[in-house]
Amino acid sequence: MQKPLTLLACLLLGACATTPSEAPTLAPAPKLAVETRSYATTPLTPTPSDLPPAEAFAAASFTAPNGVRLPYRLLSPATKEKLPLVVMLHGSGAVGHDNKAQMGPFVRSWARPGTAKTFPAFVLAPQAPVRTAHYAKGADRLLASRPGTSLPAILALIDDLSARLPIDTDRIYLVGFSMGGSAAMNAAALEPGKFAAVAAFSGVPPERALAVKVAPTPVMIVHGDKDRENPYAPDLAWAGALADAGGDVRFVSYSGMAHVVPPDMMHDDAWRAWLFSQKRKKG
Repeated sequence: MQKPLTLLACLLLGACATTPSEAPTLAPAPKLAVETRSYATTPLTPTPSDLPPAEAFAAASFTAPNGVRLPYRLLSPATKEKLPLVVMLHGSGAVGHDNKAQMGPFVRSWARPGTAKTFPAFVLAPQAPVRTAHYAKGADRLLASRPGTSLPAILALIDDLSARLPIDTDRIYLVGFSMGGSAAMNAAALEPGKFAAVAAFSGVPPERALAVKVAPTPVMIVHGDKDRENPYAPDLAWAGALADAGGDVRFVSYSGMAHVVPPDMMHDDAWRAWLFSQKRKKG
């Protein structure tokens, strides 16, 4: 049974996939540097009620070439200057059509005045009508993910917005929690070289053999070692595979953390600064 704080955080973030638990028994790959932090169940600051409302993001919809209709919300700075695009991918709890469930605190934090000023960007929050990632045992007997039906539609939406808006296509960033983290990593494997960086929180990674495709893209992986929704071990194995393939990978391990976005990273500038320092590698 989930602890109340964990369950509350999952509901707020629109996530909480139901997947088998696996103990984190793997040792880090020799080339992988792991940053270990202690998890503290501190409250979110500011609280969700203090964050800008979902309406700070304009509501719209998009029908992809494969027929999938995507409701989405978009934060658009008042500028004609080319800016990065941050794509926020939600967890399984936000699957639907209401164009609201995906607008949790993690998404809305980008609209905070201080954050929007420091990290000006278009911020896209699509809502998937069906799952963006599915899970099954991989070749190494750990859990692995594969793209869901909604993911190609989201990729098509990114292309559509990039063609119509002043988006810097060398600075398109994927960020996701839970199923959204899984989808972000799969998107980087589906379209190698398209994205400037990926930040995946508590996801399930693709088959480790795909690491060679993702290795050119800088990746930050954040996971708690007490996660019983999406197990820790596959992400550690994936990070090791990326490192072995020559990838630029950061693995942030939270000791004692379950299936949540760490409160200290919810509004932290440091990881956003890392994200915005990345540019798509050409050639």
